[in-house]
Amino acid sequence: MKVLLVNGSPHKNGSTNRALQEVEKTLQASGVETEIFWIGNEPIGGCIGCGGCRKTGACIFGGVVAEFTEKAKTVDGFVFGSPVHYAAASGNMTSFLDRVFYSADAETFRFKPAAVVTAARRGGNSAAYEQLLKYPGISHMPIVSSQYWNMVHGANAQDVEQDLEGLQTMRALGRNMAWLLSCIEAGKDAGVNPPAVEPFQRTNFIR
Repeated sequence: MKVLLVNGSPHKNGSTNRALQEVEKTLQASGVETEIFWIGNEPIGGCIGCGGCRKTGACIFGGVVAEFTEKAKTVDGFVFGSPVHYAAASGNMTSFLDRVFYSADAETFRFKPAAVVTAARRGGNSAAYEQLLKYPGISHMPIVSSQYWNMVHGANAQDVEQDLEGLQTMRALGRNMAWLLSCIEAGKDAGVNPPAVEPFQRTNFIR
């Protein structure tokens, strides 16, 4: 079993990464393989709705989005982490996830557990957390919770060390993710298949 943890901060070793590290070490202690994927600090353009990915099977603009999508096909679970910028996920993370979830084949994410993590100096965590939940929530992904909303506080990694409850929440998240992955594996071994997915019925409000 492998979980891909996504660092959506422009700072590779900042507070978001520190939160993900706490989840990561807990997953590893439970026997789960992990990888932290940093989206980088180069500008990531947003999705322009061109539909090119429907023809090629991948975002036509490539880059870090294409790199991540290929990795995503081979893993069993995800943790999406972002710093809070103006009570929302970072601009790069928003553009990244828009393009990833729009362009990737549904099987890339369907029925794979996911969690989201946010990191803020002071406020805006809840709003960004709810924003990030929209992506797995529209993709048939079981959402992994914890003892509190998955967030830490601190302007940098050193500050997060003082957020004892936040770090504990990250560890609880890691244990819950490992447990759910094990349950899914046990279900497969017992012949329990994922639920059938109906053909999508697209209904526009204005015709």
